[in-house]
Parts: sequence; structure tokens; C-alpha cells
Amino acid sequence: MKHVIALDVGGTAIKAALIGPENQLLHEARRPTGRDRGPDAVITGILDFAAELQETGRSRYGRPAEAAGVAVPGIVDDKAGTAVYAANLGWRDVPLRDLLRERLGGGTPVALGHDVRTGGLAEGRIGAGKDADADRFLFVALGTGIAGAIGVDGRIEQGAHGYAGEIGHISVRSGPDAPKCGCGGRGCLETLASAAAVSAAWARAVDDPAADAAGCAEAVAAGDPRARAVWQEAVDALADGLVIGLTLLDPHTLIVGGGLAEAGETLFTPLRTAVAERITFQKLPRIVPAALGDTAGCLGAGLLAWDLLSTDSTEVSA
Repeated sequence: MKHVIALDVGGTAIKAALIGPENQLLHEARRPTGRDRGPDAVITGILDFAAELQETGRSRYGRPAEAAGVAVPGIVDDKAGTAVYAANLGWRDVPLRDLLRERLGGGTPVALGHDVRTGGLAEGRIGAGKDADADRFLFVALGTGIAGAIGVDGRIEQGAHGYAGEIGHISVRSGPDAPKCGCGGRGCLETLASAAAVSAAWARAVDDPAADAAGCAEAVAAGDPRARAVWQEAVDALADGLVIGLTLLDPHTLIVGGGLAEAGETLFTPLRTAVAERITFQKLPRIVPAALGDTAGCLGAGLLAWDLLSTDSTEVSA
């Protein structure tokens, strides 16, 4: 059976798969990223994992992988195939595409993509957007931070410098009381509506440093007024940021994923209301939860790999 290698590199784990031509997960595996051993060890681990997957494919399906795709965090130069910078992995200017090509034998096409944009590609093409009018979509991941991916005609918009979709750094609050962001700005969306921001606000509200966003969501569902106040503040900030995004992009579908989206309708019911209240002339998009969970990155990396085989270029990216 034809198949491709897919790798999704995270701060704590590398998720990997062999993926068939109909986007079937034929084989899945994961292992620690090993960032505590330094960036060189992380890179070696990625290359070794890819080589092991190549051998697994040969032994199971009697042929080598057709191509490989890898999604990594941080700043990514997709066209050059370079992992430019990732604070949580400690690397700079890693020619990861070329290193993988060499390790896999030189003749295997390799695609490199940004982790959130790659996950967004999968959600838009085969996940939450699959059965919808999702030729124009915005994917937003609510995790420790907030990141996004702009879908246009089945591909992900990179931007002129590879930074398109950084919706978490839209400023939605101003003034001296606006929280400072790690990017250097104030009032950025991720300082108010990320899972980390909700966890911090809920911990302050209940004077418990161990309190987190999941606990806040549970307290909201139970009717706790303190939790509802914290939650509504985050929802209002998120709606402000999303309305800026949809005003600029006019998407048919808005797909929301990440840890905070696991709250389900505790998030989506007030969020849909808050966005609708802020709409004037704009068209209200469908607002739907992501569907692929933690497989999105691998599936997206697989899509990048398959896309290589339908083009003359080895520089397909997301």
C-alpha cells in the first residue's frame, strides 16, 4: 500500500504516523521529544524516528514511503525547509527538510510545516470543515497561547514572512491595566482568552494556585458565579479578537480547537452569542469545534506529504 510518513513535533512529545492515500492512519506511534537533552538531541530523535517509520512501512507494506511531512513549532521558513526558531526546543536555523531527505535516502520528498497551520490544514480539509463550505476558513487553537491558520481554497496562507494567522497577538485591550504579553505588547488576545490566561484568572479568583481552566469550565457548568465572571471575561475578549479576524478575512467557517475548546458548549454557546452581538455589516460564519483532536498535526503533515506528490515542487508548506 502506498503511504507517507507524518511527524508532529511538540514540546513534550513527537507524534508520528504512516498515512494512506485516503488519509487513513495506518500506524501510529509517539515518544518524548527529549528537549531536556538539548536541541541537537531533539533533531537526532526526529531523524531516528522518521527512519524507524520508514522501515516499518517497508516491512508492513513492501515499499518505502512515497514522501514525508513534518510539523514543528515556532518560526518556520516553509519554502526554505528551515525550522528558524523554537523557544521551547532551543533550536535556531535547522535545515530540517534537507536533514530528513538525507536520512530517508535522498530521494524521498519532504515537506516542512508550522504546527498550528498544519493542524489547521487538516481541520479545514478533512476535519471540522470537511462537509462544510470551508474554502475560506479560520482555524483558531486555544492552548497555552492562541494561534491561528487562514484557509484559502484548500491551502493555508503563509503571509509574506510566514507569520500569517498569529491572531493571539491581536491587541483587544488597551491602557496601563492591559496585561503584558510575552511578545512585548499589551492586551494581546492570548493574555486574556488562552487556556493559560483562564487558568491564571481562575486561580486568582479562588485563591488556589493549582486551579486551572478545566476546573473553571466545570465550575461554570455548575453555576459558580465567580467562574462565570472569569469565563465571560475570556469569552468577551475572544469574541473581540475573532470579530477582527472575520472582518479582515470573511471566512465561511470558524473552527475553534485546543484545550479550551474541550469545554464544548460551555464555551461555544456564549461564544456564538458574543460574536453575533458584535457583528454589524459582516456575515456571521459557522462557529464549530475542531474535530480531529491531537491527530490533527499528524494528519496535516500527511496532507503536506501527499500534496508534494501532486505537484512538481518539493516545497509545499503549511
